[in-house]
Amino acid sequence: MNLEVTIASLKTHSISDNRKVLLQPLIDYVQLKKDKDETVRLNFICTHNSRRSQMAQVWAFVLSNHFELEVDSFSGGVEVTEFFPAAVEALKASGIEINRAGPTSAKYEVEYKNQLLSCFSKLYNDAVNPNNGFASVMTCSDADQNCPIVSGAEKRISLTYEDPKAFDDSPLKQEMYRSRSLQIAGELYHVFKAIAE
Repeated sequence: MNLEVTIASLKTHSISDNRKVLLQPLIDYVQLKKDKDETVRLNFICTHNSRRSQMAQVWAFVLSNHFELEVDSFSGGVEVTEFFPAAVEALKASGIEINRAGPTSAKYEVEYKNQLLSCFSKLYNDAVNPNNGFASVMTCSDADQNCPIVSGAEKRISLTYEDPKAFDDSPLKQEMYRSRSLQIAGELYHVFKAIAE
């Protein structure tokens, strides 16, 4: 699929009132930073930094650039694993240009509007991530519960998603990863559109 077609389809993405309530602190944080003319840094955190936090980082990168907002997106976990292949494939299915940085590399590169984003599984406090002046966006309940303090974060936002990992051994695997990716995309579209208006 073409990425611009996917982004256009997000305009009609349905978001429940309950989810809109959860998204509001993120909208408020981004708006406040923008109003102060400060850099917006979002660190999406999940236990393994392999699925939801990675997809959120990539979609935040793509959609903030789409809306021409200056947002730096990061991700991390409390354990280092890998950027799970099914999550990568779900992003590719939406038209995102994402490829391994090298044949045997654990890093991926995303390119959008002549901007590059490097993605790989890492701890939330890895040296490539900001150590202050950022919002920690908790994308899974396990990390939210087991990371009571994220040092340097000026705001902590709970925005958890169901783990598509539950379908890894199921015929629904591809569909569920794509569905989760598009849910994250639709919600971040809602966030950045609210800022851009």
